[in-house]
Amino acid sequence: MRKDSKILVAGSNGMVGSAIVKNLKDRGYTYIIKGTRQSVDFTNQKETDEYFSLQQPEYVFLTAARCGGILDNINYPVSYLLDNLNIQNNIISSSHKHKVKTLMFFASSCVYSKNSPMPIREESLMMGDLEKTHEFYSIAKISGVKLCEAYRKQYGSNFFSVNPCNIFGIENKIASSNAHVMSSLIYKIWTAKKENIDYVECFGDGSPKREFLYSDDLADAAIFLMDKGVDSFINIGTGIETSIKEIVEMICEIVDYHGRIVWDTTKPNGAPRRVLDVSKLNSLGWRPKTSLKDGIVKIVNHLDQSYV
Repeated sequence: MRKDSKILVAGSNGMVGSAIVKNLKDRGYTYIIKGTRQSVDFTNQKETDEYFSLQQPEYVFLTAARCGGILDNINYPVSYLLDNLNIQNNIISSSHKHKVKTLMFFASSCVYSKNSPMPIREESLMMGDLEKTHEFYSIAKISGVKLCEAYRKQYGSNFFSVNPCNIFGIENKIASSNAHVMSSLIYKIWTAKKENIDYVECFGDGSPKREFLYSDDLADAAIFLMDKGVDSFINIGTGIETSIKEIVEMICEIVDYHGRIVWDTTKPNGAPRRVLDVSKLNSLGWRPKTSLKDGIVKIVNHLDQSYV
């Protein structure tokens, strides 16, 4: 990408999209098109096509999606399937029609089977049953990966997919009931400390292991891969897994919270383990810069400054 290339970040108000916008600005890119819900309804095919006709982007980061926690996925399966299918289908097809040079589609580690061998390699896609708690979101994301693959195969389009592990950052809606697991845990424990609440309730039993990447690192990896050029589907992560229980203990230590942790085992755990094989990414020369603890500290500091 040139510094004056027309770069569309579809979903620029979201956690991943806003991190990419910030990273691009910091690197000196001057023509960043922010594709937000306020500027365009990507679920609407006609509106999306008109938007592309007007903006004529050269590069597209497709981060726009409906996403959320386990309960939201369980309660709104139709929305998670149809909204995401419409968003990605419309953007990918419009990118082809308007001759976008390179498109990067953001999938999710949820695309892999709940029984995939760990760490999960890219070749494990579509090998086994999906985790039921986010099955419909997963199906939509797999469709996006395959649509990019189809455009490459039929038209030679330079469209490819990246597959991030769990992402966390200050851009997430930390105080929202629909926040992702890391942000939700940090906010609960930070609030308990601030308001002198003597216990915090957490979903499940704390045993599931997850891999977390700080949003700034994901943005850095995405721009690295857009410049590098990738011809398929690639994992982005740290390759390090940590149990939810260990994460809760780490957050408690950081915010100096000494109340009780109550595990609500009536709530689902989700998949028992999920860690990605990032050897392909590492072989290209990229590694994360932010440790799990440092990322949590950044969010806690953000809360201290923003929610006084």
